[in-house]
Amino acid sequence: MEPHDYITYEEFGRRFFEIAVTEERVGGAIAAIAGDEFEMGPMGQGPGKIAKVTAKVRVQEPRLSRTLGEQITFDIRIPLEIDMVVDLRIDRPRFIVFGEIALRATARAAEPLLLILDVEKPRPADIAIHVTSKSLRAEVLRIVAGVDAEIRRFIAAHVAGEIDSPGSQKAKIIDVADSIDAAWTGI
Repeated sequence: MEPHDYITYEEFGRRFFEIAVTEERVGGAIAAIAGDEFEMGPMGQGPGKIAKVTAKVRVQEPRLSRTLGEQITFDIRIPLEIDMVVDLRIDRPRFIVFGEIALRATARAAEPLLLILDVEKPRPADIAIHVTSKSLRAEVLRIVAGVDAEIRRFIAAHVAGEIDSPGSQKAKIIDVADSIDAAWTGI
């Protein structure tokens, strides 16, 4: 038998976490949680809620950076592309919106032998957007109707709902014992 450099169980556990919880693996879990696209609206905006805002949101590939410390944490950026229409009944200006969701996640260990990706829910302040339109009238409308704040609020609520969904809950938890059992017995 070959000689080995033995380490403590604690060192093994820490190394296991650092190898198992990579940016690529967490990025895949986050992409599964975020999905590809969703629609929002129509949402009433402006005085008397006369303007009806609808949007199609396309979710891009998440970008992650991992920090190794006492806990393993991730800063996550999810780019968005949004096609938005404001229906005023007499006019329907279109807007192109580019945005980004900022999330933070922590890799945690739990009983009996679980690896959990704990993703914090975003607040509207965690959503950055840049809105462009093709006319001055559309820009004025966007400002008067408070469309930017509503977009941030809606996206934050949508992502928070996705984080709590049953499919996302499953994607965030890895039962290490089950994985070892499957590998050990060849199942």
